[in-house]
Amino acid sequence: MLADLFALDSFFARAVVAGIGVALIAGPLGCFVIWRRLAYFGDTLSHAALLGVALAFLLEINITLAVFITSVLISISLLMLQKRATLSSDAVLGLLSHSSLALGLVVLALMVWIRIDLMSLLLGDILAVSKADIDVIYIGGAAVLVMLALIWRPLFAATVNRELAEAEGMNPNRANIIFMVLLAIMIAIAMKIVGVLLITAMLIIPAATARRFSAGPEQMAVLAALIGVLAVLFGLFGSRTWDTQSGPSIVLASFFLFLVSLTPLASWLTARRQRRNPKEMSS
Repeated sequence: MLADLFALDSFFARAVVAGIGVALIAGPLGCFVIWRRLAYFGDTLSHAALLGVALAFLLEINITLAVFITSVLISISLLMLQKRATLSSDAVLGLLSHSSLALGLVVLALMVWIRIDLMSLLLGDILAVSKADIDVIYIGGAAVLVMLALIWRPLFAATVNRELAEAEGMNPNRANIIFMVLLAIMIAIAMKIVGVLLITAMLIIPAATARRFSAGPEQMAVLAALIGVLAVLFGLFGSRTWDTQSGPSIVLASFFLFLVSLTPLASWLTARRQRRNPKEMSS
């Protein structure tokens, strides 16, 4: 399918193509994670991914499907607990995050008949992606981006002012639910690339970097995707040069790009752009 178009006979070439695909998905979604202050929610879903992996081995089903279903169930549980519990949202997120991670680790430990590389689950193993994995990343990613484009207006309106969005006849609740599902899909797709502990970094760091240079929400989404692609390239080539683990190397490259955005030259470019675009979104 898609992978065959690139004649991906090299494991490194497959890793590059797969990483670029994940970066293109994570960038726009990460912008909403930044705008909505949902970093902890992203951590909760990524930790729940390990539980999904454990259930996949236990029930002998597809890992990506199991991670997606588990992430969606955690999202639904969050919505229910927020309505019924007296705890704050961050407390509920902490409860779900650590409980699902601990349960996943316990279930994996109990399955003594299966040998599992726990480090590759936690930190990713992008160099082991197959052509089938690339097909899943690009087909699933295309579906995620199309759905995000369809709900962009109500989702962004609800992010800025929920009451105003409702007054204009939008449906922010439906947009929020769809957004949670899209995050679950992205996490299921990205788990093999950077691991369950580093997924949130791929969502947050490129978007935070793009925010420094963006003149509007759409531009920020595009820049976040491009910065994520650069981080993947720098991280993979750095990993090959210094023989370091690929997932953490990609995240570290993302952080390096963020630090570059804080340099005086980057600040000067940002200030110059703001003078040219005085109505720049301040979110």
